[in-house]
Amino acid sequence: MKPLLLSLFLFFINLQADKTVYICDSGKAPRYHYKPNCRGLSNCNYKTVKTTLAKAKKEGKTLCKWED
Repeated sequence: MKPLLLSLFLFFINLQADKTVYICDSGKAPRYHYKPNCRGLSNCNYKTVKTTLAKAKKEGKTLCKWED
C-alpha cells in the first residue's frame, strides 16, 4: 500500500511542476500567474511568456497576489 501512495504522490507533484504559468518577460518581474489575462500582468511593459511552474519557482518567482 505504501509504494502505491508514494507513486501517486510523486505523480501529483510531477503534474504540478509541469503546470503552465505566465510571467512578464522583463527579467525583474517577481510573480507568476495562472491566467494569461490576470490583473497582475496588466502592468507588464514587456511580452508575457508561457513557462512551467517548476521553472518559475526555480527563478524565485512567487504566485501573484491577485490569484491567491
